[in-house]
Amino acid sequence: MATHILFESASGYAIFEVKLKEEVAAMTPAVQASIQDLAKFGKMVNLISFKPFKSAAEALENANDVSEGTISEDLKSLLELNLSKASKSSSIVLGVSEPILGSSIRSTVGIKCDTSASTADLIRGIRTHATKLLTGLQSDDLTKAQLGLGHSYSRSKLKFNVNRVDNMIIQAIALLDQLDKDVNLFAMRIREWYGYHFPELVRIVPDNYQYARAAQLIGPKETLAEDKLPALAALLDDDTTRAQNVLDAAGGSMGAELSDIDMLNISAFAARVVSIAEYRKSLAAYLTEKMNLVAPSLTALLGERIGARLISHAGSLTNLSKYPASTVQILGAEKALFRALKTKGNTPKYGLIYHSSFISRAGPKHKGRISRFLANKCSIASRIDCFSDVPTPKFGEALRQQVEERLDFFETGTAPKKNADAIRKVLDELALDLDDDDDDADMADANGEPALPLIEAEPVKSKKDKKEKKDKKRKRDDDEMDVDEDEEPVKKVKLSKEEKKALKKEKKKEHKEKEAAANGDSPKKEKKDKKEKKEKKEKKSKA
Repeated sequence: MATHILFESASGYAIFEVKLKEEVAAMTPAVQASIQDLAKFGKMVNLISFKPFKSAAEALENANDVSEGTISEDLKSLLELNLSKASKSSSIVLGVSEPILGSSIRSTVGIKCDTSASTADLIRGIRTHATKLLTGLQSDDLTKAQLGLGHSYSRSKLKFNVNRVDNMIIQAIALLDQLDKDVNLFAMRIREWYGYHFPELVRIVPDNYQYARAAQLIGPKETLAEDKLPALAALLDDDTTRAQNVLDAAGGSMGAELSDIDMLNISAFAARVVSIAEYRKSLAAYLTEKMNLVAPSLTALLGERIGARLISHAGSLTNLSKYPASTVQILGAEKALFRALKTKGNTPKYGLIYHSSFISRAGPKHKGRISRFLANKCSIASRIDCFSDVPTPKFGEALRQQVEERLDFFETGTAPKKNADAIRKVLDELALDLDDDDDDADMADANGEPALPLIEAEPVKSKKDKKEKKDKKRKRDDDEMDVDEDEEPVKKVKLSKEEKKALKKEKKKEHKEKEAAANGDSPKKEKKDKKEKKEKKEKKSKA
């Protein structure tokens, strides 16, 4: 049971001594009611020391320390000054609200800490009557300090949020998806509304954006004349034929006539649809710029829309980079995955990456394989974007080329480039060596070796090459076994010096023949060379 209570407030630190506390009857209604009564609760605790904060910055610093479970110098000095260290003779137990803070106090100051339910009740009572128990505080001081500290604490957390750039992408892609739905819905509504007046315009101008602009320009079909023809042609991508068709259709239209107030509302709604469509274009440009800045490799690999959806679904680029490739592959298909696991059916092959053009270009048999390969490259690209100092789209372009080569491999069977070779090529292009590349260059000149080891990819071996390698190995093992069989009887029989010399010559001869066969030299050529050497020696001896 706690003998002292540490109370952290927005105004400062306070230490209370527990005078009356019965742990057995702590949960009874009478004791719980006494906590709410200041007259009764004032007899249970007594203020020993209160150390107020000198400024708002000091309060914020101590609040951050408490939230992280570390002891500040102010709290450490307060505890050492008012409480003695725990020993066999000392029975001081400090009650704290956070277990992490209690373990830090125990390890740093050496005071036993308690975080039980009875301690929580006492802290709750102190917080309820804080303005009365803490001396030197007025009734509004603590409320103002709490409000100011809350604002500054939230502001600091937002300021140092590592995902603050990703939040812009998440909001932009969410708004873009919503605008796509809204533009389609409003375009359908303007078609139906203006179609009562001019139904022939739908077949001539099928595009939603152009239809809304044309309805805004034309207005009442009776007012459409030759003077509006150039503006209408410019609106329809400089197509004078379609503009003339619109003019002719307006002259013989079978639509109903509308009143001025109806046409005014239709024109206002058409103007709103046009403005929303134009804002959607600007938002798409903003998203493209933001994605090229934050995740250029992922954008070069997948495009800004799919890359932004992956970041939004993961929560941030950091979270996406921590996901394995298997998770990235089915990201966005969680419902289908859990339904398949529940019903013991086939799990989904792809999630959000299904919208990539690589999946649609692959054949039906290879869609699962290319989605797995693409998810692997997405995982690499997101990690490069997240943890590189200078993000660049070069890696994404190299990874995209690898996916293209994988698609060609499925169709033609041409072996694609290894991942190590592709990344090495990008590193060579960007000259991205280690930070101390100057020292590495000096070492390379001294040792005659490159600063970074070259990663050489092994050639792809066919089944025929593997079989030939196994046959050679088996033949070599058989030859060694034959030599051992020949040597075993020799050890048992004692040979003379002449026989040993002849045996050594024979072994040397066999060894040379094997080396010649390995190097491609024939034994006949060796015999011829030996004969020529022998003849030369004889000529020299005669001379």
